[in-house]
Amino acid sequence: MRCKGEKHGIMKTAFLMTLLTLLLVFIGDYAGGQQGMMIMLIFSLAINFFTYWNSDKMVLAQYRAHQVDEASAPALYGIVKGLAERAHLPMPKVYIIDDQVPNAFATGRNPEHAAVAVTTALMNYLSPKEIEGVLAHEMTHVRNHDILIGTVAAALAGIISTVSRFAMWFGGGRDRENSNPIAGLLILILAPIAAMIIQLAVSRSREYKADEGGGALCGNPNHLADALEKINSYASRRTMTNATEATAHMFIISPFSKVDMKSLFSTHPSTAERVALLRKQASEMRARGELKE
Repeated sequence: MRCKGEKHGIMKTAFLMTLLTLLLVFIGDYAGGQQGMMIMLIFSLAINFFTYWNSDKMVLAQYRAHQVDEASAPALYGIVKGLAERAHLPMPKVYIIDDQVPNAFATGRNPEHAAVAVTTALMNYLSPKEIEGVLAHEMTHVRNHDILIGTVAAALAGIISTVSRFAMWFGGGRDRENSNPIAGLLILILAPIAAMIIQLAVSRSREYKADEGGGALCGNPNHLADALEKINSYASRRTMTNATEATAHMFIISPFSKVDMKSLFSTHPSTAERVALLRKQASEMRARGELKE
């Protein structure tokens, strides 16, 4: 049975995703009238379908992740297997990325086709309990279907930005004679910004829920909090190889923490705030006798 906080998170995400879709349709309507609106609606559905089936393959290839099994990475594989059993999830594929910045992400269109990936630096710099906390966070993303939600939100925001630029160069197609050109120009400038803000709000909202769920799944939110502090310390000094803005929302800590703005334009909540919430969660679990040391 879902708790009140989880229901609120789902409703908030659904509302934000609806806003993104409506914004895309509105821009399509302005750029090309009713025909443009229908084209954008069909285009958005096509993009979502393509993203649903291919996002995991694309991101794993981008970061040159290689798959491991119980024989090649017994400790890592064992942690993932234990968490999957505890969460009643299918065993995801496990990948390692050769990178000197500790980080991790989950991908896949659903729990049955999920994958988790960690960098070599994360395995080297974090303790086994901290690694378990990180992977519990990622497994919660899998359970909550956050990978699909985040990828679709990013795709919709990208389409809105592209269509707006197209309309600015070639002009809108909706009642040009009766429309206010200044208002139209403002719409086309502000729409991509609004889309990006909504997309990033979706990302931050899902990170909070994955922290909470991950803290409960690993049994001690302090382990995840300690891991976040370590990862953020490294990420604030170096940027991951092959990192792109389009995939930044997938990682447990933004690979652009070195330059990421702590505002509406950040893919992740502030690490300090996330750590504080996890410490509070740990205290509450200790008071209930649920904390695993």
